[in-house]
Amino acid sequence: MNHQITDSKWKIKLNHVVSHPFFNGTVITLILINAVVVGLETYPHLYSEYRTEFWIADRLLLWIFTVEIFLRLLAAPHPKTFFKNSWNWFDFIIVSAGHIFAGAHFVTVLRILRVLRVFRAISVIPSLRRLVDALLMTIPALGNIMLLMSIIFYIFAVIGTMLFQETAPEYFGSLQLSLLTLFQVVTLESWASEVMRPIFAELPWAWVYFVAFVLVGTFVIFNLFIGVIVNNVEKVEIAEQEVEETSEELKELRKDVKELKTLIKKQLTDK
Repeated sequence: MNHQITDSKWKIKLNHVVSHPFFNGTVITLILINAVVVGLETYPHLYSEYRTEFWIADRLLLWIFTVEIFLRLLAAPHPKTFFKNSWNWFDFIIVSAGHIFAGAHFVTVLRILRVLRVFRAISVIPSLRRLVDALLMTIPALGNIMLLMSIIFYIFAVIGTMLFQETAPEYFGSLQLSLLTLFQVVTLESWASEVMRPIFAELPWAWVYFVAFVLVGTFVIFNLFIGVIVNNVEKVEIAEQEVEETSEELKELRKDVKELKTLIKKQLTDK
């Protein structure tokens, strides 16, 4: 029993350490340093001159991240609790891959793994984690929006091919070319100067087609995307607030129980 209490105490203390803002700030700083080191490696003259220093920096950062993951694993009430969190799995896999492929001869693979460590900033920074969680939550809802967008694209691509196949064969010569052109239009990348105006010069009514597609494809569909994402961000924030409130209530409850125990012990001692 005493052993369990002692074990619980050091886990609580270690949990305070790994959840402290200074600890998280240090991890974020190291992730940014790792990003800078990987960026510098892309310069051939620097990499060839300081190859050993880059290798040492990579090994050092990898082992620091390994110790950090190990501390967080120890601080968890149970290993299963640690691995229930998908972000912990993400961190664990990225750091473990650095050790697994350490002796590999594929230099490109090793460099990609180093770059992937920068993604750990998402799992460490709560605001970024909330945003990614919200984006993942939008995937089921985005399916219907993507289906609607595909229908709109297909209809406009067929109409565009029928109307402008002879006037602008480089843009609307076939169905696949029309789809690619509409993708350029929906991104609003030089759609007016490169695509619409040459056609508009020969067919003055062509603006109706392009304006209609931009209004429907860009403004309506993109606003649907944004609306779904914003809605899910709000849901994630509300869920996290509820978790924080529950955590605070538990802390208060533990404090009350501790005070009650102290009071009972005092009364028993007085008797």
